[in-house]
Order: sequence, then C-alpha cells, then structure tokens
Amino acid sequence: MSTDRLATAEVLEQIGGFLEFRGENPFRVRAFRTAAKAVMGLPGSVAEALADGSLAATRGVGPATLAIITEVLASGRSAYLEELKRQVPAGLLDMMGVPGLGPTRVRQVYEGLGIDSLDALEAAARDGALARLPGFGDKTAAKVLKGIAFARGTQAFRLAPQAAAEAEVLRSALERIPGVARAVTAGQVRRRCEVVSELAFAARVAAPGEGIARALADLPGITDVANPAPGLLSFRPAGGSSASVRLAAAADFGVALVRATGSESHLARLAAHAERAGYLLGPTGLSRAGAAIPVPDEAALYRALGLSEIPPELREGGTEVDRAAQGTLPRLIEPTDLAGVLHCHTTYSDGTLSVADLAGAARAAGYAYLGITDHSRSAAYAGGLTPDRVRQQWAEIDALAAGAGIRVLKGIECDILVDGQLDYDDATLAGFDFVIGSIHSRFSLSETEMTARVLRALEHPSLTILGHPTGRQLLSRNAYPLDLDAVFARAAANGVALEINGDPHRLDLDWRLVRRARDHGALLSVGADAHSREALAYVDNGIAMARKAGLEKADVVNTRPVGEFLAFAQARRSR
Repeated sequence: MSTDRLATAEVLEQIGGFLEFRGENPFRVRAFRTAAKAVMGLPGSVAEALADGSLAATRGVGPATLAIITEVLASGRSAYLEELKRQVPAGLLDMMGVPGLGPTRVRQVYEGLGIDSLDALEAAARDGALARLPGFGDKTAAKVLKGIAFARGTQAFRLAPQAAAEAEVLRSALERIPGVARAVTAGQVRRRCEVVSELAFAARVAAPGEGIARALADLPGITDVANPAPGLLSFRPAGGSSASVRLAAAADFGVALVRATGSESHLARLAAHAERAGYLLGPTGLSRAGAAIPVPDEAALYRALGLSEIPPELREGGTEVDRAAQGTLPRLIEPTDLAGVLHCHTTYSDGTLSVADLAGAARAAGYAYLGITDHSRSAAYAGGLTPDRVRQQWAEIDALAAGAGIRVLKGIECDILVDGQLDYDDATLAGFDFVIGSIHSRFSLSETEMTARVLRALEHPSLTILGHPTGRQLLSRNAYPLDLDAVFARAAANGVALEINGDPHRLDLDWRLVRRARDHGALLSVGADAHSREALAYVDNGIAMARKAGLEKADVVNTRPVGEFLAFAQARRSR
C-alpha cells in the first residue's frame, strides 16, 4: 500500500474532524472527508497522481483539498491543520480520542459544561453532570468512563500504517540533508509492531556532527532537537510524536541500524551473547580486545557474532538470539507465499467493487484464487445477504468463472449468533466453498458466555475459519473476554483455521496469540478483510503478524493451491 496515500488521507480526515468540532458548514466538513476517501481509492501513489494530473481530475478532490495534498507531499505537513490544532485547547484533542465521543459530542460537552480536559470529563461522568446533558444519559456516561481509561492507555500510539507513512516522509527528509548518504526507517515500524509509540531511524553519514543536528532542526515542523548520547539525535516531528535518529559512519552503520531497530530486550540479549563470545557491542560499534571491527551492515554484525541474521520482525527479546546461535530460526512466511486472498467484500454487502472488478484486482495482484466473503443476513448494517441474494451471487460467480483468469470461491463471512449458531440454515451453508465465522455483536457477554458461544460455532461442520477471533479494534476497542486456550485447542482438534486479519485496525489475531494458537496445533489463515481495491494489500499486515509469530509457509492454509484449500474446507464437513 502506498504510504503517501495513508499520510495525506490522515491529514484530510483530521482537518474534517476539526472543522466538525468548530461547527463549520457540513458541506465543507464532508468535502475533506470525501477527499480522504478519494485519495485512499487511488490505484497508485498520490505523488504519481499529482504529477500526471489525474489527482486534480479525481472526483471528490477540489482545489482546496488539492492544495493541501500538494503541501503534504512536498513538506510532510499541513500548515492549515497545524493552525486548526492551535485553535483547539489541547485537552479537547485528548477528548476527541475517547472512543464513542467524536468531534460533535466533544463540542457539545465543551459548550454545555465548559469541560476541556480528560480529568474534568472523568469527573463529570462520575458525578452525573455528563449524564444530564441532552442526548447523553447514564449509559453513555458509563461508556465514556470506560473510553477515558482506554484513551489514556493509547494516547501515545498510532496505527502501524499511519506511523509508517509519517516515518517515510521523515526518512526522505533526513536523506536529503547534506552529509547523509542513506537513511533507514527502524524501530517499531521496522519490527512491524501493530501500534507505534515513537519513530526511529538510522543514518549513514560522512561525519556525525553538529551540522546534521542544525540541518535537522531547520526541517519544517521539527522541534526539540537534542543530542542525548554520542551518535544519537532526538527530535519531535510536527505530529507531536517522539523520534530519534542514530548517526554512524559507513564502517559502523550495521550497529547503528540494529540499535535503532531494537527492541531493548533483543539488544540486551544480543549484547550478552556478544560478551560470551569475547566481543563488546557498544553504543556505537563492535570491538574485540579493544580493536574496532568494521560492521557496514546488519548481516556483518550477526555474522561476526556467529549468528544467523535475525529478521527485524523477530527481534522482540524472546528466544531469537539462542535460535540464531543454533541455526534453528524459522524460514518465515513471505507475502509471495499466499496463493489465495481471502476475506474480501463486494458491492453485494459493504464493499466498493463488483465481483468481476474484485476478481480482476486479485488477478492483477498475482493471486491464483479469490475468496469472496460478503456479510451474512444478520449484519443488516453492512448489507448482509439474504439466502436469495446469496444464490444470486453464486450465479454471478458461476457466470464469471470461464473468463475471470482466477478461481473465484463462494465464501461468506457468517455471523456467529449469540447462541453460537451460524447465521444460515445447514442447506445454505453447504453451498459455500468455505465459511468464515465472525462475531459482530453482543460483545458484552461474560467470558464464560462468550467462550461457550465460540466453542459451539467451532463444532459446526461448515465452519472453515474463525474470523478476527478476539474482536479487538486497535486503539478503539479491547478484545472481548474469551478463554483463548480453550478456543485454540478446540479449533486445532476440529480442523478450523484461525484468522490473522490484516485490517490495520484489527491485526487479529495478535502475533503473540498466533504463537499460542500454533503451539496448540491450530492452523492459521491470513485474511485481507478487504472492502476496496487498495485494501487487498492489507494481507501484507497479516503476513507481518504471521512473521512476528515465527510462522512458516506451511502454517497458513491459504498458501496452499486452490485444490488443497478446498480439500481443507471439505475435510471439516466430513468430520
């Protein structure tokens, strides 16, 4: 996915949110949000669309939004957005991060109660003042209290794609500084963490010195440049996040990149291993018996220490250093290992592409098969399919089959109802090539009730894959209560795969849980949860979670050829 699409769309969305808070003309608010959607729907990068003139001709992008996009691409910032932020009390920005509030309700609270901080909002929710506001009430006040606790725990974080987009803008700016030969994004972004609290970079320079720091401070939007340690600069970009860059000459760049990538726990284990091997892994270089050892790249560092090179995704301070010493690191799954893209929505429910267009997009992306999984009938909010609409879609898939150039599978994202039943009768379910079962409602059940619900669904012979198994939405909703070990064990025993959902708001299962699921013997699938053409690339996020968990190609069912995948689904029905 193009990172400049994410960066520019985020700026436009934020502007729309601030305008909504200020009570601006709804048409103006909608214009910025429409432009954000238009940018996300571009087939390529925003920079390419701007250069060839197609962006200006894109429906939903007007002169005002085009000017802002141009500025963001040129400088990585929007002066208009920064001015809007200055006009809003900082506490209100925090309040807008509380799940369920949003700009309009925050404005209502601000004007009705004079509240401009999370602390004051929490007090009003506890003493009844918030509940007395028109349109709120006791239930809303209780939800706000929960939301405040959640917001306080997530304020410092951003979703991985947003952080990656911001990092790419900064990396490019760093690389344009005179004296910087190369800049690499490192830290949590490079380790493919699901949320990111700070940005980190490594830069290869001719001579680390004050000139680099001065040039960094002169970049638009960069503040608080400091030199907390030799070869390390810290700074704060326009978005308010913290960032750092490690500077190193060519001979020590490998050490700088490993250190900038982290994690701290991985670095501690690496340093301990180096000491046992007779080396000193210092802050800026590698030495032995006082003699510096050239480390121009990461491979040279790991090789000098007698280790297999450890992929960044695995550097979380587990057993990776020991396994690298033993030569037993897994051969991690690659994006190109996926034969089929699963969990994809069309215009039959809440997707933006027709069956034919989605098939064409999947074929162009190089997949051998596509699993269409629109929502089932209980998901009325998402245009869930009645049995008649299901049969209509099947007929369309059959008619498309001969000329599609890709195998299109008849799937469904079937709601798991509150009692654990699936959302269609057995005869309808039997007509699908495969079934993803997901929970989209009644998240407030107890752990015992939710676990029983899922375990019952796992007994259904038509269920092929358990979709986004914990229901979490990153930075906005916690996972629902669930005895995951019981779920993983039942899925493994019954031959149901567990999804790694690639939607950047979900990334569910989490990579730590993927390890637990695999330890129980369960298979995994990587799903795009795609509702548009560009969202097919969400599988890359799912692959990142699979790699962090140490999965290999054989652990994921949609790396199999279509015949083997269908045999896997059919084996469930035969049990």
